[in-house]
Amino acid sequence: MTQYESPLALVDVALFTIQQGRLSLLLAVRQNDKEPYCGALALPGGAIHTDEDDNAQAAATRVVRTKLGIDPPYLEQLYTFSGRLRDPRRWSLSVAYYSLVPETVLDDTPVEGLQFVPVDAIPALPFDHNAIADLAIRRLRNKSTYSSLLTFLLPDAFTIPELHAVYEQVTDSTTNIAAFRKKVLDEDMIEATGERRKGGQHRAPDLYRRKGSGLQELKRTI
Repeated sequence: MTQYESPLALVDVALFTIQQGRLSLLLAVRQNDKEPYCGALALPGGAIHTDEDDNAQAAATRVVRTKLGIDPPYLEQLYTFSGRLRDPRRWSLSVAYYSLVPETVLDDTPVEGLQFVPVDAIPALPFDHNAIADLAIRRLRNKSTYSSLLTFLLPDAFTIPELHAVYEQVTDSTTNIAAFRKKVLDEDMIEATGERRKGGQHRAPDLYRRKGSGLQELKRTI
């Protein structure tokens, strides 16, 4: 019987947040026991644990939980990267995911050995992680124009100006805030909480939240 070497079965996660007003990507330092590319910055990821992961999504959730101590608010499969040359160890495949996390969730999370870098300043990464990051950024920017995806980058309660600022940052565009407000309200993707943002010198703005717990696709682009 012909014997074939088993491929490496992995997951990698492109995790995004907003830091200092900029869309940023999480990178992790590969530890000394993480051959190859010890000490290099890379996307968080790892091998699928067949004894505990029910599927690739469960493996990706475990990776985020292990790195940040949280369950990712939003996690979506991106693409499967595979081939003989993508990993120097042997033939491998990686089921790549992208995830969105509000910055406020990370405030109380010990982030050791991790760095957030602006998406326009991502360094050279090992394996094919730059290709994964590039595809994830394109998917995020595109999907943000026709869904409620961006609300997963915001805290549970937010103002429309805050949502507008995130939209412009992620899509790298400039939009009229009055037209933006009308579109997101007409699409019924957010709802008022009945409360207002406290503090500041001007009239306290109304607070909103995502309508429903899941992703909502819109009838029109924003």
